[in-house]
Amino acid sequence: MSRISEEISKTRNRFSLFSKLQKNRDLGPDFWKEAEEMLIQADVGVKTSVSLIAELKDLSKKQKLTSSQDLIECLKENLKKVLSASERNLNVVGNPAVWIFVGVNGVGKTTSIGKLAFWRKSLGFQVVMAAGDTFRAAAAEQLEKWAQECNSILIRGGEGADPSSVIFDAIEHAHSASIPLVLADTAGRLHTKTNLMEELSKIERVAGKGSGTVTEILLTLDATTGQNGLEQAKKFAAAVDVTGIILTKLDSSSRGGIIFAIQEEIGIPVKFIGIGEGSQDLIQFDPDDFVEALFDFQPEN
Repeated sequence: MSRISEEISKTRNRFSLFSKLQKNRDLGPDFWKEAEEMLIQADVGVKTSVSLIAELKDLSKKQKLTSSQDLIECLKENLKKVLSASERNLNVVGNPAVWIFVGVNGVGKTTSIGKLAFWRKSLGFQVVMAAGDTFRAAAAEQLEKWAQECNSILIRGGEGADPSSVIFDAIEHAHSASIPLVLADTAGRLHTKTNLMEELSKIERVAGKGSGTVTEILLTLDATTGQNGLEQAKKFAAAVDVTGIILTKLDSSSRGGIIFAIQEEIGIPVKFIGIGEGSQDLIQFDPDDFVEALFDFQPEN
């Protein structure tokens, strides 16, 4: 069993809204209505849910399928297809490569950076962390603890310093020390505040002017926010070139369906998921494992 399957199985009853569909039932109007409602309740989104059900109806007619069991595998394959539409590889080519992390306050962005630093170090690669959230002293202190834990370098500025300059300095330090990757934090911001989003655009531009290459801009989203996460993704993608999503708190009350809505509506792949608070609880996302886990329903004893 994969790590994703293991973790989701711990809370499978929160995810397995599809359990009723797995009973051997006729494909009448009630089945299709329930199937669509369950997808929407799982935060898949209205547009994607309606599209998936329409495809399944068409398939059931063409192949003359007669029971819900016949359609479960088809639904799973369609969900996997949605998630497989984009490339999920991580770009670490650069001297150094620069990953910029964006997102609103409280989604676990700074913690995710620390976990990724821990992960890269476990693979034998050195990293430099840039404390670009200069408006919140606690963010830099949090990163400093992670840097100490995984024996990495942290570059930080004074409180209220220009975030772009801190990140630029971190890139130049990594370049001079031949360290291949910079993980750059930014201040959490409301996606509805235009001036704050414009500052992100500035950070992206400045980071690309030095010795390094911005290869990833990773948006951290809290999975428990559901469809609001989709709106956040749209706003951030309009401000900077978001290359991937880090979806946190999948171990909580999230139903996980927002993954499909984000992929289908704006084409940004989920690259990491957070399934706990530990240093190893941020893992690379596997679409097949995730979909299989959604349907791996076992009732509680």
